[in-house]
Amino acid sequence: MKKLFWGISLLALIIGVSVPTMARAEVNVSIVLPPPVVFAAPPALIVLPDTYVYVVPEVDADIYFYNGWWWHLWEGRWYRSHYYNRGWGYYNRVPSFYFDVDPGWRGYYRDHNWYGHRWNYERIPHQRLQQNWKGWQNDRHWERQGTWGVQSYKPRPERQRQELRQQRQQQYQQRPEVQKQRQQPQRQERKPEAQQPKQQRQEKVQQPQREERKPEAQQPKQQRQEKVQQPQREERRPEAQQPKQQRQEKVQQPQKQERKPEAQQPKQERHPQGKPERGDEEKQDRQDRR
Repeated sequence: MKKLFWGISLLALIIGVSVPTMARAEVNVSIVLPPPVVFAAPPALIVLPDTYVYVVPEVDADIYFYNGWWWHLWEGRWYRSHYYNRGWGYYNRVPSFYFDVDPGWRGYYRDHNWYGHRWNYERIPHQRLQQNWKGWQNDRHWERQGTWGVQSYKPRPERQRQELRQQRQQQYQQRPEVQKQRQQPQRQERKPEAQQPKQQRQEKVQQPQREERKPEAQQPKQQRQEKVQQPQREERRPEAQQPKQQRQEKVQQPQKQERKPEAQQPKQERHPQGKPERGDEEKQDRQDRR
């Protein structure tokens, strides 16, 4: 029981030490937030053709609005917020809408031209977008209302859109800032990897001890019980039998030895007692004859 108690206390101590180290590893992997983008007023946005992605053309930062979230791409990392100017949080993957965004949209916006077609885009105030984006998306508003403002424009077939998505995904992965960010998480993840094996080794060393200690604590009890029980059974049997035999021998042997002399002694005593009687008779006869 003492070994089991010390094993449990040692395990609790190790767990208490390992939890702070894991917390430190998570703190070391923290991501730096992007610098704030200053807006003089709530920004106006435009919708990109073939999508329901809204962009802020007046700022150089890559800021998008899609599906109720504001999205910000900065140095190969993604952040999102419910507000355009605060509350950014790190997003650990590329949002699905981004590969539908044409990389050259800023040039098309400047030239009012979308793949050879006049692009009469509409500037959407911030408040109007917040009130209507969900209904527009559900009702497919921009296909019905002048095909996103592009004159004589026909939306691309689905197959062509999927091919463009694959091409843009490959181009995105080849960006230097994206490759740099892909390498940094690997370096940051190696630190907890170096700590985890130590914890796993300690657990591997401790777990066998627990498993071994339990039988060690149990086996002696069983062995002691067997040692205590077996001798008692073995000793009790001969103790119960041996005294009986010894008593019988002690009782029988003296009886046999005593009976023999008892039968012989009277015979020996009778003969000497008879002889003097006969001699006395002879003496008396002789005296009488005289």
